[in-house]
Amino acid sequence: MTNAIYPASFDPIHYGHIDIAKRSALIFDRVIVAVYDRPLKNLLFNIDERLQLAEQALRDVPNVEIARYSGLTVEYARQVGAQVIVRGLRVVSDFELEWHMALTNKQLAPDIEVVCLMTSQAYAFLSSSTLREVALLGGDVSSMAPSFVVEALRRKAIERAQDPINQPVPITSLRD
Repeated sequence: MTNAIYPASFDPIHYGHIDIAKRSALIFDRVIVAVYDRPLKNLLFNIDERLQLAEQALRDVPNVEIARYSGLTVEYARQVGAQVIVRGLRVVSDFELEWHMALTNKQLAPDIEVVCLMTSQAYAFLSSSTLREVALLGGDVSSMAPSFVVEALRRKAIERAQDPINQPVPITSLRD
């Protein structure tokens, strides 16, 4: 039985993430969508919200589980008995970062493989950062994420508009 983890911050989950998770589930016996609880970036959704959105997005895939994790990804992979870390590649610039992370992970855990799946063409432009920015600025993101994610983003936009500080849209990176 081959177990895989698909780690990311999923802030929030979108159709590109869902595509990679579902395609991974066709390859591996068990896929754990591992939601990183403390990434070094500005998050829009807290860990419980991100877990709930991921669970709702992937509830129809029987061999996919959603879990929270912290610390080193390879240590989490060992903890859950995963032999593979799944990553998605959208554009050429993703390759360099993913390659660097894969080599680092291989140094830390030679027994764990990294498998990168090319994103489906329809989602090559899509990142959580793009989704958040467009949604928080009032744009239509219905083609980028499930309706419950779109609604959660709408609620966050309302909350932010009511905030007296009126914080800027949290743009971090197109790598999400």
